[in-house]
Amino acid sequence: MKKHLNTLFVTTEGAYLKKDGQAVVVAIEKINKLRLPLHNLDGIVCMGHIMVSPSLMGACARSGVTISFLTPYGGFQAAVTGFTPGNVLLRRTQYRRADDLQASLVIAREFVAAKIANSRSVLLRAARDSKEQTKKAQLQQTAKRMGFDVQMARQAKSLDSLRGIEGESANSYFSVFGLMLSSHVNGFEFKHRSRRPPLDRINALMSFLYSMLTHDARSACEAAGLDSQVGFLHRDRPGRPSLALDMIEEFRAFQADRLVLSLLNRKQVQAKDFEVTESGAVLLKDKPRKEVLGAWQKRKQDIITHPFLDEKTTVGLLIHLQARLLARYLRGDIDAYPPFIWK
Repeated sequence: MKKHLNTLFVTTEGAYLKKDGQAVVVAIEKINKLRLPLHNLDGIVCMGHIMVSPSLMGACARSGVTISFLTPYGGFQAAVTGFTPGNVLLRRTQYRRADDLQASLVIAREFVAAKIANSRSVLLRAARDSKEQTKKAQLQQTAKRMGFDVQMARQAKSLDSLRGIEGESANSYFSVFGLMLSSHVNGFEFKHRSRRPPLDRINALMSFLYSMLTHDARSACEAAGLDSQVGFLHRDRPGRPSLALDMIEEFRAFQADRLVLSLLNRKQVQAKDFEVTESGAVLLKDKPRKEVLGAWQKRKQDIITHPFLDEKTTVGLLIHLQARLLARYLRGDIDAYPPFIWK
């Protein structure tokens, strides 16, 4: 369990939350582990099989403290809220900002700049670890070029120009992605990013993890009171979680791409774990998919210090913290949205 941004995150399976006076108590195996005053909280997020007493639900509803219930994998299930206009006001602000192209650009620039910066960090990390001088030089050269892309993204004058900068930088990044694979990795080739459908094994693995990341981002938006369908970089389209797609830009390279490289370089996923359909689409088979899910959940438990909050948290909670920072920015509690930049 961890408290961030006036939000209590409870992730211990079997934990029981109850009311004690004007406080919430977290008990594990009938032993009280944490006690927090309700007036210090604006939200409680329960991830997994967490139980909450009816009296605490009522007290939270009266106090304007939202209780969100997520699956162990981060999927949003339900929320307990009282008669509060908080989410309505937040979402109306979100809609107004999304309708204003200049206001959208201010936020979108942070998403894209962070995406490029984090992709660049992945390349630099791989260059430091590489023992092949040719690969090292290519990775470093591409990372240097992407450093200019970060600056250009922050100075973009329109959403269209920002998307162009993002596209060019992504092409640079993916052009050297295969160089980050170890020489002993066989059966995997990567030429360019292909999405619908993925046309090679690496793209299939990427697409699967990006889907998981999007799933987590949608849950984070809902738990923070945001509308996951209304974005700033990605514009409205029926059925598309545009804001969730905006938010995962910061995490694609850091969370998903790094896991792809780790799974392949450690031979936890092999060429035989994929199948090719008649249409040419490449898919991950059922059994290895479960193993990849396990690796994904394990990675989300890794501890990291949040660069803006300067607090230790898990990788899995980062997207939730970013959603709440975005909500704070939209409400005017902070002057700018601080994107997650991995260092």
